[in-house]
Amino acid sequence: MALQLWETLKEAITAYTGLSPAAFFTILSLALAVYYVVSGLFVSSDHHVRDREMYKEMEPLPPPVQLGEIAEEELKVYDGSDPKKPLLMAIKGQIYDVSQSRRMFYGPGGPYALFAGKDASRALAKMSFDEQDLTGDISGLGPFELEALQDWEYKFMSKYTKVGTIKNTDGSSTVEPTETTDRDIAKPAEDGPSESAATKPVEAATGGDAQE
Repeated sequence: MALQLWETLKEAITAYTGLSPAAFFTILSLALAVYYVVSGLFVSSDHHVRDREMYKEMEPLPPPVQLGEIAEEELKVYDGSDPKKPLLMAIKGQIYDVSQSRRMFYGPGGPYALFAGKDASRALAKMSFDEQDLTGDISGLGPFELEALQDWEYKFMSKYTKVGTIKNTDGSSTVEPTETTDRDIAKPAEDGPSESAATKPVEAATGGDAQE
């Protein structure tokens, strides 16, 4: 059965190509060899690109750099546009290094890339991607939005490293100092005896001793 198929195949090759079976299979082998060589060039280049990308992903991230207090304008340079700089974003004035989620979330092309380099507190609370909500101003938010923002803050605190804080527009720290008013300063004088009143009993006692 197999021999009959082989004889039929040889006759068909000769009839349709005009070549002997040996010549036909030789040409076919050369064509396949050329195909594999040419396709191998392109496949190998793509393979090298994938290898380089995989190697970059496996490279350990540099340790987070502590920035201290910086202005919000200074935070913008850490939006991921420069791959040599860490990727940072802030919540409620607290800056976090989110470089480990560069490719998945916050880097260029990621779903939350527009939050990088900004204090996105309001946008996270409202789950908004509007430009006007990319701010640290959380005034006027409702209780559910504030609760959502708190959840985001807990997630960032547990997953990312805090590297600094944002200064207020007036240059002060995000931690507001306790205010001291004129009323607070005057309060001890109002509640306690005055200096002149406190000295009177002493003077009276001195006078009594002299009389004795």
